[in-house]
Amino acid sequence: MIVDDSAVIRGFLSRWLEAEKEIEVVAIASNGVMALREFERARPELVILDIEMPEMDGLTALPRLVKLDPDVQIIMASTLTRRNADVSLKALSMGAADYIAKPESTRVVDEKEIFQRGLVEKIKALGATRRTRDRAAGKVAARPALKPVQTERKPRVVIGAKAPIVLRPFKTIPSPKVIAIGASTGGPQALFKLFEALKGKTTLPVFITQHMPGTFTAILAEHLNKIYDKDCMEAKDGEKVLDNRVYVAPGDWHMTVVNEGAVPVIRLNQEPPENYCRPSVDPMLRSLQAVFGAHVLTVILTGMGHDGLDGCRKLAESGAVVIGQDEETSVVWGMPGAVASAGLCNKVLPLQDITGAIENVIMGRPA
Repeated sequence: MIVDDSAVIRGFLSRWLEAEKEIEVVAIASNGVMALREFERARPELVILDIEMPEMDGLTALPRLVKLDPDVQIIMASTLTRRNADVSLKALSMGAADYIAKPESTRVVDEKEIFQRGLVEKIKALGATRRTRDRAAGKVAARPALKPVQTERKPRVVIGAKAPIVLRPFKTIPSPKVIAIGASTGGPQALFKLFEALKGKTTLPVFITQHMPGTFTAILAEHLNKIYDKDCMEAKDGEKVLDNRVYVAPGDWHMTVVNEGAVPVIRLNQEPPENYCRPSVDPMLRSLQAVFGAHVLTVILTGMGHDGLDGCRKLAESGAVVIGQDEETSVVWGMPGAVASAGLCNKVLPLQDITGAIENVIMGRPA
């Protein structure tokens, strides 16, 4: 279901999505009041929900939609402003699954194509997650939100691979000098819970790459700063790596660490996106492995795609500890699923158990 007060946006979203053989638009609404009425009639599995609308805005409609169907997947859509970034992060804590920043203009080809590709990928990933959980719970969907497709194309990314997970055994447990965290879809919610539990547990520097545009990463750092007991900030090019700091990769910049003399220093760059992402988790992990070797404790949280797989492979080869979030507590089990399925994880754990595993590794115990 598409919910947006702009007829233009409703129109091009509907055309884009109906052009996808696997997606069906079952309802369209121009505000929250209409959305609630249409939701009860159409029972969509996923909703694209605008934030700013007359009569009833998206933030007001969100909990009411979730009350009607606790399993509904909701993507918040907003223009890229500081206020909307803040509202979008608040919406994630209220039950939204993800967010997407609207392009400033649909006439700019690159912006439009990036937005369209990102939205379609999010819908397919969240739709697959919803239906997997429905099947596991013995639920039968009212209609196929993802239409059957007659095609021989193989999916580019496997979401929630079902092959048995083989854990990489602990040989020795290197004392970590830094913690690295990679996340995408569902990441902000997971980060808030993780850092709330991590308070007082470590003084190690923490590096976070979360797939987000620039305005959003600044707000994310501010939210983490309110939750955690250490300084959380967007990373700045050239700053020294210090204990008791959390560094968030700024939107549209890869965050890496290099040794300058004997001092680890943060370097930001705008080299091409990796895995369609900038910031990307892989450049961060590769750089940390080059500087700290096996002394990097890595956590891969919920997210679609496979960003982080290459970096985790290099870290695993060096003997570093890698922890992945499990499928049940992930919004989308793409990134952690890719790393786990490749046999790179020492542990695959529910989100609520990851803090304890981090503490164990820091203390030299198996996670």
